[in-house]
Amino acid sequence: MGNFEITDNFYLDGKPFQIISGAIHYFRIVPEYWQDRLEKLKAMGCNTVETYIPWNMHEPKKGEFHFEGMLDIERFVKTAQELGLYVILRPSPYICAEWEFGGLPAWLLAEDGMKLRVSYPPFLKHVQDYYDVLLKKIVPYQINYGGPVILMQVENEYGYYANDREYLLAMRDKMQKGGVVVPLVTSDGPFEENLNGGHLEGALPTGNFGSKTEERFEVLKKYTDGGPLMCTEFWVGWFDHWGNGGHMTGNLEESVKDLDKMLELGHVNIYMFEGGTNFGFMNGSNYYDELTPDVTSYDYDALLTEAGQITEKYRRYRDVIAKYREIPEVTFTTEIKRKAYGTLPVKEKVSLFSVLDDLSAPVESSFPQSMEKLGQNYGYILYHSTLDTEEKLEKLRLWEANDRANIFVDQKPVTTLYDLELLKEKELDVTFERGADFDILMENMGRVNFGPRMEHQRKGIGQCVQVNGHMHNHWKQYTLPLDNIEKVDFSKEYKEGLPGFYRFTVDIDETADTFLDFEGWGKGCVFVNGFNIGRFWEIGPQKRLYIPAPLLKKGENEIIVFETEGKTRDTIVLKDEPDIG
Repeated sequence: MGNFEITDNFYLDGKPFQIISGAIHYFRIVPEYWQDRLEKLKAMGCNTVETYIPWNMHEPKKGEFHFEGMLDIERFVKTAQELGLYVILRPSPYICAEWEFGGLPAWLLAEDGMKLRVSYPPFLKHVQDYYDVLLKKIVPYQINYGGPVILMQVENEYGYYANDREYLLAMRDKMQKGGVVVPLVTSDGPFEENLNGGHLEGALPTGNFGSKTEERFEVLKKYTDGGPLMCTEFWVGWFDHWGNGGHMTGNLEESVKDLDKMLELGHVNIYMFEGGTNFGFMNGSNYYDELTPDVTSYDYDALLTEAGQITEKYRRYRDVIAKYREIPEVTFTTEIKRKAYGTLPVKEKVSLFSVLDDLSAPVESSFPQSMEKLGQNYGYILYHSTLDTEEKLEKLRLWEANDRANIFVDQKPVTTLYDLELLKEKELDVTFERGADFDILMENMGRVNFGPRMEHQRKGIGQCVQVNGHMHNHWKQYTLPLDNIEKVDFSKEYKEGLPGFYRFTVDIDETADTFLDFEGWGKGCVFVNGFNIGRFWEIGPQKRLYIPAPLLKKGENEIIVFETEGKTRDTIVLKDEPDIG
């Protein structure tokens, strides 16, 4: 059994301990690669690994918990311990992390009036129910009981969000009553107002920043009561959003200097050591003047690439760390290969409209309802009606609609409305026969993960569809989370220019990492042997999707592309190099 405490410094079993940590999000990396990433972390000189814990993944439906496969937090912690690494856990219900809804489960939004991250009893009750399960999983791995966990975090960057002291105290108390005995920290922006709102008694305040180390630590000193100075998120790069013009990178020379100063003055957690991938529909979004959904790659210009390759930044950081501790010899035990499997021709294709009833049982309603009200969290939703009283389609507005709408009349594309375009009436000139099909395919592009807009993240259509000035009623609502892709029947009708599914196969005799090039394709998502590897969009900057080798198998592999714009090719290409812009 061990002991970790905070006084004027961090002390491990009574001896001063300098935390040199790197962030690895287990839920962004296939578990077969955890060992490799942790070995590379140790080989750079880090003695600790840090990770968030995403509530939305562990409790995707109220009362339904998952801790298997990529969500096996216990296996991740044990793997770190076997390598001699200590662990920092951040089990806050909110994680930010450029992750869908900041890690909060979307089903919270099904409740009218839900208030997030404040002293609102229904929210606190849901957190308690989650902690009743989660904490039992992680408490035994604290250093006091022979585990590697030395710190846990209360909430996350709370001073950026609010200043509800009672809420912060409640979150601290829930953790401690649930069995957390290791020291607690908070992490906030390195400014007085953030720290005023985000720190609390019984937890060491730490800072999140990417530059100006001395200046930031001087501010932090005012709050630590003589305790150690730590940057809990040393931002070494940044994230990309669709359409941002190119992959974001940091200033390596300045970053190296900041790391050196950080280790001279205190402690660090490098964010990110490896960013990984926003598999599935798990990318987050920001919203300032407009919606900016993050791309599938969470490369972050980190020390390892999205696919785990060592970078020049890794080597430069290792040189700095070597000034402060001895770099251990580490043998990398996971063989990772890359392969270009070449050009694959499409084998089968089918239109979405042909397989709607295979994928979803429609819910009929006089008025449209949001995804959350229909028990759906992610993906797409299609609203179907018929134009029985309208003479023409001249004006259209969707009320309380998010995030992107493809509109069809008579199963022909009419217009696409995205983000700000959904806030105003669209003028059209569409003629049709009375009784024509009227379909609206809505996509959840990833819920906002930062700021007060988080409470307004219902997806789909929440109020009404206004046609030519009046509300249009009577809808069949097809929820399309696409978690049942095996039900797509490719024997049914295909029509050009409409949303559709495209099936490819590749026979391989050796599994290796590969990268799917989607040049010539419009917008959608991709499934590899049933696993959703994420979204693509021709606007970039990301141009290829990462397929880790463990998702493949010897023999025949199936790749299904879902495309929504009717912009496709007859082929896809699997290459041996990434292209994230």
